[in-house]
Amino acid sequence: MTWGVRVQRVGALRRRLTQFDAVLVAFSGGADSAFLLAAAVRALGTGRVVAATAVSPSLPMTELAAAGEFAADLGVRHLTPRTGELSREGYRANGGDRCYFCKAELLDTLTPIAADLGAVVLTGTNADDAIAGFRPGIRAAAERGAQAPLRDAGLTKQQIRDTSREWGLRTWDKPAAACLSSRIAYGLQITPALLSRVERAEAALRTALTADGHQVGDLRVRDLGHGMARVEVSADLVGVLQLRPDVLDAVAEFDAVELREFRSGSMNDALSGLPVGAEAERD
Repeated sequence: MTWGVRVQRVGALRRRLTQFDAVLVAFSGGADSAFLLAAAVRALGTGRVVAATAVSPSLPMTELAAAGEFAADLGVRHLTPRTGELSREGYRANGGDRCYFCKAELLDTLTPIAADLGAVVLTGTNADDAIAGFRPGIRAAAERGAQAPLRDAGLTKQQIRDTSREWGLRTWDKPAAACLSSRIAYGLQITPALLSRVERAEAALRTALTADGHQVGDLRVRDLGHGMARVEVSADLVGVLQLRPDVLDAVAEFDAVELREFRSGSMNDALSGLPVGAEAERD
């Protein structure tokens, strides 16, 4: 895709944003929502933009801290409402439609806040997301009237990263950081204890690899059930861990650990035999 097309789409995004009196950006802290937040500030000014990061056991605390710093750098008011997705049976059951219940809880929490502010809720859904197959979370957001200006402007993931880099946003090359529930094998009931164990394991492994002198990008510790975990890291780190299996002691809370190269959405393989309506969003 040419530079000119990307510039046109960024312009379309700006025009779309200026149609709103005020916006509440559902801000996960990832590359897409961070770019949307920065674009909203450029289009509307800080006084008409609010960021909201949902706080729950499924959000790593490191992500919350980074989101707060990013919003502060932009001079944007940052709200941290608590969400209760674990109170929703469909979410706890952890089926292929789990993301529907998560996004429903998020929007049901943010919509009244936005109404009090006279604002519209915006999500970071991009053009690639819109053609990635059935996405239950996107459906839940659309049902609740949330707007997706990145998608509407036709901005792809790569275009968002390229423009973020031009704008000097620290998130331009940030690895994907899906919620902790995406690490739990489908069918295992989600509990705060399982989420906490995954979060501790990932943090410990990242710390151990960094202390050993390695740069760590994508990293997942996936709970497969029955005390089994699967560690997924970039290809170069797979070789490192094969030579230094002692580093995997950082995942000691699991009884057994297997090692693979990182692949976004690998947990969705278990859904391949189910109808399309049961597929989940990629992590």
